[in-house]
Amino acid sequence: MKTFSVVTSGLLFALASTSTLAAQYDITNQDHWVLTNKDVGGAQPFKIEQTVLHGGKQDGVKVLTVDNGVMTITLIPTRGMDIYQVKSGDITLGWKSPVKQHVNPKFINLEDRNGLGWLEGFNEMMVRCGFEWTGHPGEDKGVMLTLHGRADYTPASQVLVTVDEKAPYAIHIRGELLEQLFKKVNFQTWTELSVIPGKKEFKIHDQLTNKGDYPHEYQVIYHSNFAQPLLEAGAKIEAPVKQISPFNDYAKQGLQDWQTYLGPTRGFDEMVYNIYPYANKKGNTLAVLHNRKATKGMAIHYNVHELPVLGLWKNTDTIGQGYVTGIEPGTSFSYNRSYQRDLDLVPTIGAHQKKDFHLTYQILDGKHAVTEQVNTVKSIQGQQKTELRKDPLVKGENL
Repeated sequence: MKTFSVVTSGLLFALASTSTLAAQYDITNQDHWVLTNKDVGGAQPFKIEQTVLHGGKQDGVKVLTVDNGVMTITLIPTRGMDIYQVKSGDITLGWKSPVKQHVNPKFINLEDRNGLGWLEGFNEMMVRCGFEWTGHPGEDKGVMLTLHGRADYTPASQVLVTVDEKAPYAIHIRGELLEQLFKKVNFQTWTELSVIPGKKEFKIHDQLTNKGDYPHEYQVIYHSNFAQPLLEAGAKIEAPVKQISPFNDYAKQGLQDWQTYLGPTRGFDEMVYNIYPYANKKGNTLAVLHNRKATKGMAIHYNVHELPVLGLWKNTDTIGQGYVTGIEPGTSFSYNRSYQRDLDLVPTIGAHQKKDFHLTYQILDGKHAVTEQVNTVKSIQGQQKTELRKDPLVKGENL
């Protein structure tokens, strides 16, 4: 096993020679921390750096930046290990929210504005909505549920960085999220982001464990948000769709044009659609977003056995209001949990059981890369029909 010289602070664990994991760094208690390829003997350049922000509502927030040589990923351990932004050349995955700071959870009251306090910090490219519940605020069995659960505002209890011993020296960033309430819930979620130096893609693998002695309901949505340069007038989403329906009555008017986008449009309210996707024989499927000329895009790959539905959020309001679209694989749609049991979209995790969720995000830089992924969508769709259901799945639910 190769011996590494460590010039950064953090705890290093040498693993067994049979493992492909060379070194593990516990950076939970570190404020400023840096690791580069030179520290572990890798030829392909990379740099991982953790810093702490000061001032305003982001005071005390930890930011973890991963530069793999061709792509820079910004994670926020203080906010559920969620991804703020991804940049590669002239392509940015993310959006320009009116919320400019990485708001520290200690400044958020999720119950504000009738359960909409979650929006006071919403600005990330990828937000985990869950895990005990997700969806719109409202009562369920006499309990007030706030918007999209607590995961986004749960600081990671542990943060571990691992670099594989052998080429291609994959980087793994793991964070532990705990949702615990006496007599009610005892969830542990290990989040993991993996990236290979020199590649324009990254993988998410989250493992939810019910550490309690009783079964418990759970929900999760991977709220993935994109704007310019992918989102513009004439931009398009491609996905193999079995059924699509409007979230509410307002979204009905855009159902026929669900695949295409407007430019920034003053007075445009949110239009949301519920999608049941087709998948291949292994359950694998994907969604692709690309610009008008199909020269730039991104793809999200996931499995319907883990994440059976897809939400589509079209918020083509003005730039200042937050011009953005959300492509959201999940166990559930964005209705309040009380409405989704009848849709069979409130799964249960057994006592001490584990549930895994895998997603791959790809940056599509160039016509060939976009075309390749669009063709994958077409191959899954094949000759199978898409049902445009005119009425919402739930009556009387508004955004």
